[in-house]
Order: sequence, then structure tokens, then C-alpha cells
Amino acid sequence: MTGEAASGTVNLHATAIVVGATGLLFLGPSGAGKSRTAFACLAQARARGWHAALVADDRTLVTPMLTPGRTPGAGRLIASCPAPLEGLVELRGTGIVTVPRTPRAVLDLAVALEAPSAEGRLPPENETFSCAGTALPLLRLWADGAADPLSRILAGRPALFSAR
Repeated sequence: MTGEAASGTVNLHATAIVVGATGLLFLGPSGAGKSRTAFACLAQARARGWHAALVADDRTLVTPMLTPGRTPGAGRLIASCPAPLEGLVELRGTGIVTVPRTPRAVLDLAVALEAPSAEGRLPPENETFSCAGTALPLLRLWADGAADPLSRILAGRPALFSAR
């Protein structure tokens, strides 16, 4: 994480989208497929007739939103985009494209993109990603170019989408 400001906002090398009312934060090293996976999820959600929009690509501002009466770290995280990048996604080999966007979203799940591995077939249970003193549930997803990453996210965390 870099760029923690006085307001508690953190500037992450990540991509954020919203599908329905569920905010997803894609994490991984440069070239891992964050933009490609998020773009595929947006297309798959729209094909299902769901609302889907980009929040931020490549640089995501994450700000803690403390809920009154809750302990520190028990709040929510809000994703937004630095102004120059609003509505833009870089698709390697294609270029920079414009997509429907929303200015911000409450984050519900962090998705860590990883290279396929025989060692890590089953990830640890109840993993979290911590940012700005707040933890998000974490789902590991192999960045193997699967045609339907949204279905894999839905299978891994069905409760996030069924209640919305």
C-alpha cells in the first residue's frame, strides 16, 4: 500500500468495480490480470441483466468509513478513482477503453489474482485483506484467463450477491 493521506485514504495499485450492489476490489501484481478480470466481470454481469460499473482501474483510492458505535476496524471501505483515470480501463494489447462508471462504491470483497499453483489448490478459510485499519473478506482467484471469472466469484461468495 502506498500514499496513505491524513484523511486515512490509501492509494492502491488495484481495480474496483460494482456488480449489483456488491463492491469488488481486484488485487495482484502488475500484469496479473486485474483489469482484464474486472472488465470480464462487468461484461458478464451486464449479460445477466445486472447493474455493473467501473469504480477505478490501476489506481484505486480506498477510504475507511467508520460506522458510529462500532469499534475501529469494523467500518466499511469506500473505493473511488483519481480524477484523471475516471471511466478508463487499460486492456493490455487493446489499449485504453472507456466503460460505464460510478464515482464510488462500498467494498464487500477483495479478490486476489494469483498464478495457478499445484501447491495452493485450496486456500485458507476466512482470509481477509486489511486496508486503512479495516478488513475485507478475501477470495483468491487464479489468473488463468478463465472465460467467466464472475461465476467463479459467485461460487466462492454466493451470500454477497444473493441478499442484494
